[in-house]
Amino acid sequence: LFPRESAANYGTLLPTALAPAIHGRAPDGSPFRLEDLRGRWVLLAVGAGDCDAACERKLYAMRQARTMQGREQERVVRAWLVVGDVAPSPALLAQHPGLVVARVADTAPATLPGGASALYLIDPLGNLVLRYGAEPDIKGIAKDLSRLLKASRIG
Repeated sequence: LFPRESAANYGTLLPTALAPAIHGRAPDGSPFRLEDLRGRWVLLAVGAGDCDAACERKLYAMRQARTMQGREQERVVRAWLVVGDVAPSPALLAQHPGLVVARVADTAPATLPGGASALYLIDPLGNLVLRYGAEPDIKGIAKDLSRLLKASRIG
């Protein structure tokens, strides 16, 4: 008897807040700062270096959702924050060209509003915008990205 609320987005809309200041090291040893990715839309995943099946599905969903944007895909960056002592396998990294990988402190996931199991979308101004669950739908992410890229002239 009660009408459902209509929602245009697949992900969970987050309250407007800047993404936490996360620092780490890139695989080549250079410093990494999440703030350095400002100016572009960022799909952000956090996980252990010994990526399990769920982690691989997240990375695959990020890659496919970005690819589905066509000519707009250059406006989107994919980042994977690795926690723990295990380095990601070169075979896994080869499957995801263009993925920004950085090793961060084990406490970094606690600064995000959904922990390490979620996937995040950060706008070009550095604000957390959407959070996706541990098993995200590729088409849902792609549709959200498409809408935001169409509406946004920045990034």
